[in-house]
Amino acid sequence: MGYPLLQRIHDPADLKRLPEAQLPELAREMRHYLIQTLAPIGGHLGAGLGVVELTIALHYLFDSPRDKIVWDVGHQAYPHKMLTGRLSRMPTIRQYGGLSGFTNRDESPHDPFGAGHASTSISAAYGMAFARDLLAQHHHVVAVIGDGALTGGMAFEALNHAGANNNRLLVILNDNEMSIAPNVGAISSYLARIISGKQYINAKDVARRLLEKLPGALDAAKRLEEHVKGMIVPGTLFEEMGFRYIGPIDGHDFDHLLPTLKNCKELDGPILLHVLTRKGLGFSPAEEDPETWHGLGPYDPATGTPIKTSGKAPSYTEVFAQTLCELATEDRRITAITAAMPGGTGLSLFRRQHPERCIDVGIAEQHAVTFAGGLAAAGLRPVVAIYSTFLQRAYDQIIHDICIQRLPVVFCLDRAGVVGADGATHTGMFDIAYLRCLPHMTIMAPKDEQELRDMLATAFTINGPVAIRYPRGHGYGVPQRTPKALPVGKAELLTRGNDGLVIAIGSRVRDALQAVEAFRKQEGKSFSLLNLRFIKPLDERAILALLCPGKPLMVVEEGARIGGVGEQILSVAVSSGWHGPWRHMAMPDAFPPHGSQAEVLHALGLDKEGIVQALRAF
Repeated sequence: MGYPLLQRIHDPADLKRLPEAQLPELAREMRHYLIQTLAPIGGHLGAGLGVVELTIALHYLFDSPRDKIVWDVGHQAYPHKMLTGRLSRMPTIRQYGGLSGFTNRDESPHDPFGAGHASTSISAAYGMAFARDLLAQHHHVVAVIGDGALTGGMAFEALNHAGANNNRLLVILNDNEMSIAPNVGAISSYLARIISGKQYINAKDVARRLLEKLPGALDAAKRLEEHVKGMIVPGTLFEEMGFRYIGPIDGHDFDHLLPTLKNCKELDGPILLHVLTRKGLGFSPAEEDPETWHGLGPYDPATGTPIKTSGKAPSYTEVFAQTLCELATEDRRITAITAAMPGGTGLSLFRRQHPERCIDVGIAEQHAVTFAGGLAAAGLRPVVAIYSTFLQRAYDQIIHDICIQRLPVVFCLDRAGVVGADGATHTGMFDIAYLRCLPHMTIMAPKDEQELRDMLATAFTINGPVAIRYPRGHGYGVPQRTPKALPVGKAELLTRGNDGLVIAIGSRVRDALQAVEAFRKQEGKSFSLLNLRFIKPLDERAILALLCPGKPLMVVEEGARIGGVGEQILSVAVSSGWHGPWRHMAMPDAFPPHGSQAEVLHALGLDKEGIVQALRAF
């Protein structure tokens, strides 16, 4: 299939030259292009397919980059990138040196605000709208937020603030919950167009002025209007928060989208437009299984069959899920909590086996942590399964609601360290630094999948908060046995040498072991290698026993250098009187690029080759 319309669009100005009658054909071309282009590389397909018409309509009617279009999270912004001068680079998306998988201010002036985490768009857009009015400017500001992101408390904080003022702001609720689909139709679209039209608004204002002269009549009329509208459209909540609610309308029908958006442009004050879409539209596998097709690796574009590399070991996520299921079968106090990520964290398996003990709280990380604290205070053993990057959003709750009270909540931090194609917004590089400083917190990092199983068993023997950090991706295929608890705070000596000490943490242990062995063969020098296992409490005794005055000390960790455990290890060594060459191998004070994990680790010097070079530099 060729793309005669799409290939003509290098900027939104080119889009505006198309007659409205050609927009449906453009949408078909864009969907086909997305499906074919992402097939060999993967990415966030389902969300993008669902907003093709909405994206076209926004760029057709608004004037980006003068008008600001803020996409929540950003994973649905692939069509937006295609229409804003980045079509030729779409095959590089999420690849090393290529386009970001999310909106990115450094990438295009059409991306007014970067994103990667949910529920931020309304706050950012309202900030832009407020600044516009303060500076006496006149452009439009639009926030596009999904119904999933609307479960985040920050979105409602922003709605509450914006609704209390009269700054012109358009919030588009992109609702792809399929249970709402039957509400789409001619009647609801007709009502939306009427409610957003000038005649309706003018008539409403005239009636208000007349009724203000009659005691009690205005309040009675308002109650009647809200009652009638509440029976027709689900917008009473937004109206009560100060927004003019419009919708719901069919987000795939230009005959509904274009006139409604045109009317919205003419209205003052905060507007919420409710648009109904179908995630994955145009690709039946993505329509039938939207959770799986939210984001995935390479696939066959003809059948939708994922392309998997045979013979790979199970992922850390899979090992975590299977182990938790086994432990929960033996201990009915164990519960699992996810913040809208049952698939990504592996808890879909737990939900199937223990449905009554698996709780999805939505995109509400703060609530997830404090809710877990409540479970723990009532005698349960909750596990918060969450990406390292998303736990950052609940830092105060970790301190105030868990650590101060020494509650036994287990935080299982998936995607710790270099995350790969999702890039800076998803990189789990800060958890060691932000958790290590908290009193009562125990932190572990496994060197392989069996050690992850053992650490999970260990966590339930500790009467206090525990964090286990493990990387994205597959393990090493080590034989798995029944998990057993480890001695808390004890490191593991893997090799003994006479020429220095290497201490490695979690995901960097295997590469460090290979590097030490390669260096011994190449240079004839032997280093002791210590698998730290416990970042906190630190096994100071083991470290001091292996230190040799004047001999090199190296720490290798897949986390931020500033605040990393390497700083504490150096402090312990120096305080003991040790002196000698020192090297801290960690992530620098910069956000890493996106690309494969292997590419990013190599660029940072944290793979086997980089560690060998660092040893050679001593």
